[in-house]
Parts: sequence; structure tokens; C-alpha cells
Amino acid sequence: MVRRHLAAAVLFLALQAVMLPAAAQEEAFADYIVMQADDVRYDDVNGITTATGNVEFAYQGRILQADTVTYNETTDLVIATGNVVLVEPTGEVLFSEYAEMTGDLHEGLIDGIRILLSDNSRLAANGARRFEGRVTEMSKAVYSPCELCQENPSDAPFWQVKADRVIHDQTLQDIIYHDATLELFGLPVLYTPYLRLPDPTVDRRSGLLTPRFGSSSTLGYNILIPYYFVLDPNRDATVSPLITEDEGLVMFGEYRERTQTGIYALDGSITYTDARDNFGAKTGGQEERWHARGEGLWNYGPTWQYGFEFFRSSDDSYLSRYSIDDSDTLTTSVYVEGFRGRSYASAFGYAFQGLRQADDQDAIPLALPELDYSLVTDPDSWGGFFTVDGKIRSLTRDEGAESNVISLKGGWERPLLTESGHLFTVRGSLRGDAYDVDDVNVGPGKSLESGFVGRIVPQASLEWRYPMMRTIGTIQQTIEPIVQAVWSPNGSNPEGIPNEDSQDFEFDEINLFSTNRFTGIDRVEGGLRINYGLRIGAFGFGGGRSELLIGQTWRERDDNTFAPESGFDGHFSDYVGRLVISPSRYVNLLYRFRIDDEEFSFKRSELGVRVGSERAVLGVAYIRLDEAAGNVVDTDGTREQIMTTARLQVQDEWVLSGDWREDLQGGGTISYSGAITYENECIAITGRAERRLTSNIGIDPETVLFFTVELRTLG
Repeated sequence: MVRRHLAAAVLFLALQAVMLPAAAQEEAFADYIVMQADDVRYDDVNGITTATGNVEFAYQGRILQADTVTYNETTDLVIATGNVVLVEPTGEVLFSEYAEMTGDLHEGLIDGIRILLSDNSRLAANGARRFEGRVTEMSKAVYSPCELCQENPSDAPFWQVKADRVIHDQTLQDIIYHDATLELFGLPVLYTPYLRLPDPTVDRRSGLLTPRFGSSSTLGYNILIPYYFVLDPNRDATVSPLITEDEGLVMFGEYRERTQTGIYALDGSITYTDARDNFGAKTGGQEERWHARGEGLWNYGPTWQYGFEFFRSSDDSYLSRYSIDDSDTLTTSVYVEGFRGRSYASAFGYAFQGLRQADDQDAIPLALPELDYSLVTDPDSWGGFFTVDGKIRSLTRDEGAESNVISLKGGWERPLLTESGHLFTVRGSLRGDAYDVDDVNVGPGKSLESGFVGRIVPQASLEWRYPMMRTIGTIQQTIEPIVQAVWSPNGSNPEGIPNEDSQDFEFDEINLFSTNRFTGIDRVEGGLRINYGLRIGAFGFGGGRSELLIGQTWRERDDNTFAPESGFDGHFSDYVGRLVISPSRYVNLLYRFRIDDEEFSFKRSELGVRVGSERAVLGVAYIRLDEAAGNVVDTDGTREQIMTTARLQVQDEWVLSGDWREDLQGGGTISYSGAITYENECIAITGRAERRLTSNIGIDPETVLFFTVELRTLG
């Protein structure tokens, strides 16, 4: 009778715990065994409880389910038979038909065990022994994350690991295999007497990453073998030796760290191989070749942040030879910048490395410092506001012009909206620049200029817009004429001011309504000019849209501020515009153009088309440039290229992709490539081939192949 009352008390306390809050339930259940079943019988003489039918036995976060469970209080032994399921607190689920375990479910023997791990991978074994509540030791075990074929479950999975003995240590978060064999598609491919891998609860662990096998006409056969190091919870590193047939060994490395206020990353490579000049030709002997790169960003309070970026290479051809990067200029910088409201301040320093054959490193400037400040006041009751912009910059060279500049600009802007819908915007500004220059080339036959040169540039503008709208059915139509008049004095670019930051001028629809179209401060747009254009749009209630913007600029005075090929010389500029057509999310078209104002021929055409869905997509990019300004591109004549990309997902696992780039001005095919990927829950296989038909700093046209097989959860 005492045992009956004790059992009743335990059940009563368990029932009370169910009615407690979640935190209290956890504490209540920690000390009691809770059992529920269709039928429970208690032998008070022998202290044996037998539960049958949908039995659930829970203790300290572990849950045991079975057809029948017998608990012996004297021996503290639980015997479960029939459809046995043991759910671990970590999310793992064990399946069997028979298990003998201690009352706390920490130790025991399990026959014919199958384990579903927390990442849905599976372990199966003839038998298992659990001890210390954290270690499961299995004999004749098989591990695989692959789902079995539904039509033929007896077929081998894509890959599996078979081992004579497997130990799963939940505390160390390890799965250890003894006498293990890796099988791919049912065929043994690798044997190892010992293999130690992290279990699915591990987010990151030191070890080998997926290798990449490849071949190219430049490097020959090659293999990249990355090894990942976990140094701390906030730090890691990767060392990746690249073993090549023709270029020897290249060591790649990467280091990453997250601090309390930011993050930074460093990477680089080094090799000792054939010495080459900056044209890629062998010079005899051996030398070290390398690259180093890094970036970092940290926050300092709510306003300021600081960081760095650097990128350097041992020579001009190293990065392209090893397919590291295709940049032709490497930038190194350090900076501090602050944001507050609509205002901004920064201090930068820049150093550059030129990788083009024509680059002279001694003539490339060092920009240190470059200080910028921008203040935008809050609008007043009429919507007007003031702006202040300042810059201090110093450029030095080993050879060539040097300059120091201080620039300060103050401005005011106010919008005005009339009752009839006309939007006027009035702007005014006054800017002053002071330069201290050395050895500036002011033209053929003239001596180099040094000393002080300055300018004061007032500017005023008035802009008018009149947006109109109407709705027809499910289409909303808009039309907006825009006219902008801008005035500033002529002759605002003294020849003594070197053009360092405004060389890449390009006239397009983006800067059509800019009051100064130059990207930097060294050049100023002067004179009276009128910018005018028209914006037309149609917007469907279902999300489709079409837009057209076209415009032109008239200048009172024709001068040589802009290059003849820029489309902005003469009194009237070329026409520029943009057309966007997107009737649905499956079709997108963008066309940008520049049309000659006299002959009405197209001087620039850029077309981008994307058609398709997530499973199948086709993209086309076309560009044609006629008589582009020499300071924008360094080639002469018409340039015309087309590039197509395609991606097709076949079923759920197969993905085919490819791209093709063609020079339509007689240069032929530039490059083409194709890739095929198979990916499911346990394996990813990727093969890619690329043919490059252009030469680059000593690298002849080449064919590149690579192949990777990633076994999910393995490593």
C-alpha cells in the first residue's frame, strides 16, 4: 500500500508540474520519472511497473517511446520492446526494437539501432551500448546523410561510410570511425583505420574542406586542398596549398577575426617559381611571387567608423596567371568617416599599384590626406536648406605633377510646389578652390607650371517639373516634362589646375540634370546651359511597368572643356535616355542610349534583357560604343560586344549553366564557358569548363577545367 501511495504521489506531482509555467515545468520534471500509456500495471511486491500501448517514458529531457516498457525500481532497469524510439535533448532520435537502459536513460544496450541525427543524417548498426549518458558505441555501423531511393530502397545511397566500430561522443561532439571505408555509389573508394569528424551539433571545427580539382593550359593539372583552422570563437584561418603541374606549389592563406567593434580579414598567396618580367616573359632563374590583400572596418561610437583596405602584388602578371583577380589597378587605403543626420565627414589616404603594361608606377600619385566634409541643414518652414562642402587633398608623385588643394562650397536650395502641380527648385552656390601645384604640364611647347592658382565659382540654377498622371483601367500613366537652367561663369578651369579626379567624364541620362557633371573638383562646368527632357511611364496595378526618359542639353558657349567624342561638345549635346520595360517579374529589359544630335545615329547602345523564372533564365547584355572619349576607354574605334548567360534547373537536382562573350567588331569570340551541377541533401558535384581566347600580360588563350565533389556533413 505504501508503494501504491508513493506511486500515486509521483503521478500527482507530475500532473501538477504540467500545470506550471514553462520554466517551472522544467524544474519539476527534472526530479521525477513521468510515464504515460494506454495501460499501466504496478507490482508492489517486486517493485515492477509495466506499461503497454503507446508508452512514453520521460526523464530529464529524454523521452522513451515503445509498445511495452517495464521499469524495475529495485534494479533501476528499463526494458523497452516494440517500435522503440528514444529522443535526446540534442534533437537526435534513436530507433530500435529492443533496448535495456537504466532508469535515467543514460546507459544501456540497444539492439539493431538506427539513429536520426539533428541534421537528418543517419547512423545504423547491429547493436549499440550507451554509457555515461553521452557516449554511444556501435558495432558494424553505416553512416550516410543521403535519403534512400523510394523506388528501390535497397540500392546503395550516393555515399556512405561503413565502419567496424563507431563512437558518438555527445560531450566532445565527435563521431569516431574505426576501420572505416568510404563508398561512392556503392563502390569503395577510400579506406582509413581511423576517422574523426564533428557531429551535426558543431557549427565550426578545424579540418579539411572540399578540395578542387582542375586543369588549365597555363597551370596544367592542379588541385587546391584547403584546411580550415578554428582559432577562437571569433577567429579562424584557412590554409590552401595549390599544387600545379607547370607552376609548382602556391600557398594561399586567409585569416578572419571579429572584434567587439568590427571585423577584419586578410588573405594572400606566395610561390617560388620562374622569374618573369611585367610582360609575363621568363627572365631566367627563380623568384618569389606573391599577393597580399585585406580589409577591415570598426565602429567608434554611434557616429564614427574607421578601417583599411589594401591590395598589392609582386608584379603585373601574377594575379592573372593564377586566376586570383582581373583588376588592372590595385587600391590601398586607410580611412575614418563619420555620419550624423544628413552630414558626413571623412579622412582618407590612397595608394595605387598599376598592373597595365603602360603604367609607370613612379607617375601614379599617392593621395594623402584627402579630407571631406558635407553639411546639410534641416529644412526651414518653407522647405529651404543650406549645404556646406569642403575638401582638402594632397597628391604627390616620384615623377610628374604634384598638387595640394583646399576647396570650400556653400549652397542653398528651396523647392516650391504650386497649387496647380508645378514643382520649381531654386539652387544657388558659391565655391572657392585654392591650389598649390608643382610641375604641371599646361600644354605642348609650354614650360611646366608651379605655384599658386585659384578660382571662385558662383552658380545658380532653376529647375521646373510638371508631373501629370491619369489612370486608364488597371494602368496608371505618367508624363513629366523637366527643364533646368544653370548658370556659372565661363573660364572656370585655369590651365594651371591639373585634372586628377575628373578624367572619366561620360555624358548619359544619369547626369543629364546635374548642375556639374564632372565627378571630382578639378574641373568645373561653366557657362549658361539648359537641360531639358521628358519622362513617360506606365505602371500596372499588378506590378508591371514601362518607363522612358530622354533629354538633351544646350550650352550657350562652345568650348574645349569636354572632349569631342564625349557627345557634349558643341552648343547642343547628343540625346541621352533610358528605356525600361518590365511587364512581369519574368521579363526585364533595360536599354540605355546616346544619339547624335545631328545625324541621329546611335553613339552608345547598352541593352540588358533577362527572361525567365528561378528554374530557367536567359540573360543578354549588348553594348556598342562609337567614338568614346579617350579618357574613358583606352582603345580606338567602335567597340561592340554581346554576352549571353543561361541557367536551367532540370528537376530539383540538376543545374546547367553557361555564358558566351563575343566581339562583334571582328575580334571573334572572347570567351565561353559551361557548368553542370548536381546537388541534393548529401552531395554536390560541380564541373565547369571555360575557354578564354584573349591574351593578357604574357598569358596566351587558355582552357580552364575544374571539378569538385562535396560530401555534405563529412567534415
